[in-house]
Amino acid sequence: MASRSEQITDLICVFSKSQYRAKEVTPSVERIEEHCLELFDRDYKYSIIHNTNGEVCGHYPRKIVFLEYESSDNIKESFESTVQISKLQDLVNRSKMARCRGRFVCPVILYNGKHVCRSSTLAGWGELYGRTGYNYIFSGGSDDTFGDAEVVPEDDCAVGNNDSQLFDKVRGSDIKLLKYLSVRYICDLMVENKKVKFGLNVTSSEKVDKEHRYADFTLLSVPYPGCEFFREYKDRDYTAEGLVFNWNQDYVDAPLTIPDFFTRNLNINWSEYQSWDLVQQTQNYLKLLLHIINSDDENGLLVHCISGWDRTPLFVSLLRLSLWADRAVHASLDPSEILYLTIAYDWFLFGHMLPDRLSKGEEIFFFCFNFLKHIVCDTFSVVKKQRRKNSQFKDADFTVDDIFQLKDTSAPSSLHAEATDLNTIGSQASNVRKGIPLSSHSVHWKRLIASEERMPNVKSSSSSSSNHSDQNVTGTGSTPLAVPGRRPIVEYARPGSSMSTDYGSWQIVSGCGSIHDRPPVPSESPLPFSFQDEGPSGRMCTFVPDRQVRLEAVRELFLAAYSSTVGLKSSSPSPSSAISGLLEQFARGVGLRGTNGII
Repeated sequence: MASRSEQITDLICVFSKSQYRAKEVTPSVERIEEHCLELFDRDYKYSIIHNTNGEVCGHYPRKIVFLEYESSDNIKESFESTVQISKLQDLVNRSKMARCRGRFVCPVILYNGKHVCRSSTLAGWGELYGRTGYNYIFSGGSDDTFGDAEVVPEDDCAVGNNDSQLFDKVRGSDIKLLKYLSVRYICDLMVENKKVKFGLNVTSSEKVDKEHRYADFTLLSVPYPGCEFFREYKDRDYTAEGLVFNWNQDYVDAPLTIPDFFTRNLNINWSEYQSWDLVQQTQNYLKLLLHIINSDDENGLLVHCISGWDRTPLFVSLLRLSLWADRAVHASLDPSEILYLTIAYDWFLFGHMLPDRLSKGEEIFFFCFNFLKHIVCDTFSVVKKQRRKNSQFKDADFTVDDIFQLKDTSAPSSLHAEATDLNTIGSQASNVRKGIPLSSHSVHWKRLIASEERMPNVKSSSSSSSNHSDQNVTGTGSTPLAVPGRRPIVEYARPGSSMSTDYGSWQIVSGCGSIHDRPPVPSESPLPFSFQDEGPSGRMCTFVPDRQVRLEAVRELFLAAYSSTVGLKSSSPSPSSAISGLLEQFARGVGLRGTNGII
């Protein structure tokens, strides 16, 4: 039986050679499908939305997982569905025409009983009638969802009453599906209001629906560069720092629009979004998505771009991995298993065109997993900070986290909990459930920046995640508190883990790309210095947060597997220090013989 690292390597090898098609499944692809179901079954009870032979959507999994609730060993035998799966299947079948390529709203992550969904954007008038050249216009692929017909532009003047009724029916089904899944927030990553090809409007979006059919939802326009921008990332030797999207291009017309009850709680200057480099932009958008799903106890989120197979899996995958690193989802999966699941399910089985993207040098897939080094700090954590009420420090209940939540030493019973984090809910958050229109409670930016203003200070390509994370948050200036005399040494791994100072072949790749037995703590870490060991050796032991250990392990596994299958190619005869650092990691093998050290 293949090891877990070999399974990931085999997966990427299959993925890099062909795009998934539900009606063309080989035995190797069937094994990938089955393994995904096994991994979901570890932690969840689920139902299946059937897409046999791709009759609902040609580039969605044949068995689409609908996660119902988290399971445990003591309830494995009993399962009662929380939905009418036949009704859900019917809603899916009816709503598929509403969205581009038939890529309907599909739930993919379950967090605290709420669904994170993915889809493509809304279909335009022409696609609703079917068209022969649609896939040629888009990507040169083929799609069996729609029949052959003439290409028709979405011309508002040509749309009569019958056509308006068609929109009402099709988009009405889409809205029914969204509400059935309790989705309230729709995050649109398109940089345009409508996708235009050869002068034709080939798609639409919720934010420009003239009949305001989606008024019951909270719409967020968060424009993010498409896959073609990641050619520039590759050409800069896989360096995202200092890489800024050109917002002055003619086709870019979607502004950043976010409800103000979200913006005021994240300590981010959203008006400067056009000056952010790729690292800052991805970090800030991920913070926003995490804040949305963590600030509403009842309603879910939909994330989509145009076709829903480039930018959409990027953020879905980052969400899944970030939540997993906090032990909030997929609690029983280890780093190799969660990596396999997100590559296979979020990317491969939902139709990402990796062979095409690689042939064009559009390395958005690689960017996703290499980017994990930029989200290791607690700024991205959804785990709530604990506040101590006991004014007396006792060894029995005093934690390391408490030390760094102290505001000052003059009032030891007052733990510092003032910093803004992803769990803060603003005083206006209740407006979300009151149906307040987006237009009256949103922050809307569309500031064009001159070319000389666009480029921020470029930092070293070998810089760690601390260069960009939470750039607006400053320290409190508190004085460190003495550690209680009987406090045991802070261990590298969590209690009960098989990892210790002797952790076999595992090595951690630091944010700057180097390999260390123990990685340096990022400057943003809530644990910015070391503790003195009470043992006779008197050695210093660096505490590495569990979140960082888990994400770095996933990144390490990915880099090793990617190097042995796809590999990195420098665009210049003399590779930069950034790519040289990555290639050095690959050459040294990053010690992947044991995969049981981190759980």
